[in-house]
Amino acid sequence: MIRQWGDASGATRNIAEQEDGTPLAYTIEAADGPIRLQYFAPPEHLRRYFGSLYLFSETLDTYSDVTRADVPQLRLMLQGGGHYKFHDGTVLATPEVCLLGPTLGATRFHLEGAARVVGMSLLPAGWISLHGGDASEEADRLQSLGGDGNRAFDDLLRQLRTMDDPQEMVALCWSVLAGLVKPLSDATWRLLEAVDNWLMDEGSPRIETLAQRTGLSPRQLARLTNRYYGCPPKLLARKYRALRCSARIALDRHSWQELCEDSRFYDQSHFIREIKHFIGLTPHQLQNEPSAVAQLTLLRRSLGGDVAVLNRMS
Repeated sequence: MIRQWGDASGATRNIAEQEDGTPLAYTIEAADGPIRLQYFAPPEHLRRYFGSLYLFSETLDTYSDVTRADVPQLRLMLQGGGHYKFHDGTVLATPEVCLLGPTLGATRFHLEGAARVVGMSLLPAGWISLHGGDASEEADRLQSLGGDGNRAFDDLLRQLRTMDDPQEMVALCWSVLAGLVKPLSDATWRLLEAVDNWLMDEGSPRIETLAQRTGLSPRQLARLTNRYYGCPPKLLARKYRALRCSARIALDRHSWQELCEDSRFYDQSHFIREIKHFIGLTPHQLQNEPSAVAQLTLLRRSLGGDVAVLNRMS
């Protein structure tokens, strides 16, 4: 079953649902140009590894936009090319099979010509499966997963380039990824669950709370969150606080002035700086004039169903 409706901005939204109403795919077409982004929730057996799969396309001569701070991403360039500019000023060209590390600030991207991209957001278990190294060493950087040592991704890219049906493309991606995921120890799963819940439980997560829940010292927590999430707990908490606030501003239409007080920011100037750093837009821009990609990315939260809250934010 497909539900479709429009909104005041002119965007068209579609939800493909199962009979019980659980969303299978969420599709939105931006109102301000030929930009299309579709989201697909992962199958149940992969939900602890991946946040979502998405298909992005644009048909302009050139296109630039900004993406918020995020979890790692695996992106396959079916058509087009370009580069990323990270918040520290580093500019890197995107390879055809791109593993983007966790980003700790808003990241700009530029595309030359029409582009088609298949992407997957990686939760910590997905990062361990596809990379295995310390996530903090790859924060705000990218690397190629193509080449002789990664035949599976080169083959996947070639197959995807011959396909047009979104459902078939998504099914193929999940099938390949299912063969690459790795089991984790019970202790690691418990830690990841504790950190995820901590990030989403509080308006401004406190390290002391996480230490109490896990029984780990601040130093141990810093080492582990660096390894699995890309940064120490304090910075991780700031990042997800900004992501939650941005969604509430843009989607729920909450007053950002009230959120400033509720989320324990020092003052409005501090709130504006944090949102700008992690999202790439000011609270006013988020509420009144979000860019196409900013608007579409925030709507990942609408995947719903059994997808965990942290997954919707990733």
